[in-house]
Amino acid sequence: MHTYGLSAAQWFAVLRIGLGLWWLESWRHKDKKGWLQRSTGIEWAKGVASRHRWVFVRDSFDHVVAPRPRLMAYVVVFAELALGLGLTFGLLSPIALAAGLLLNLLYFVLMIHDWAEQGQNLMMALVSLVCLLAMSWQCWSLDRAFHLFGA
Repeated sequence: MHTYGLSAAQWFAVLRIGLGLWWLESWRHKDKKGWLQRSTGIEWAKGVASRHRWVFVRDSFDHVVAPRPRLMAYVVVFAELALGLGLTFGLLSPIALAAGLLLNLLYFVLMIHDWAEQGQNLMMALVSLVCLLAMSWQCWSLDRAFHLFGA
């Protein structure tokens, strides 16, 4: 494979790091006081879920998320931070990529009516999948420095 400027492994590392920075930006711009003290993000999601066209989304939200708004707010906020740090620094990259893929697919299904969110979540899921299958932690990562995951 021929590439410009960097090796293929380095380009995949750039993609992984960019995805990590995207997750960090998602975390940075959140109103963490609102999310963590008043569960505002979960309340917003509850409204989205209650109007969802798919019954399984409404039921799943009502059974899993709604009874635990504060816990779920912490899970979302700190999952995004953990994904951002893990991918940016390449620590536990395959786990972060798989978890990020799952989180983006959950966001995608919940916000199926919002075209902007669909695009963002599909692209982030695609980048996660490509980085996972390309083993993007082989370059510029703590995984490589610690000899984790065959890096």
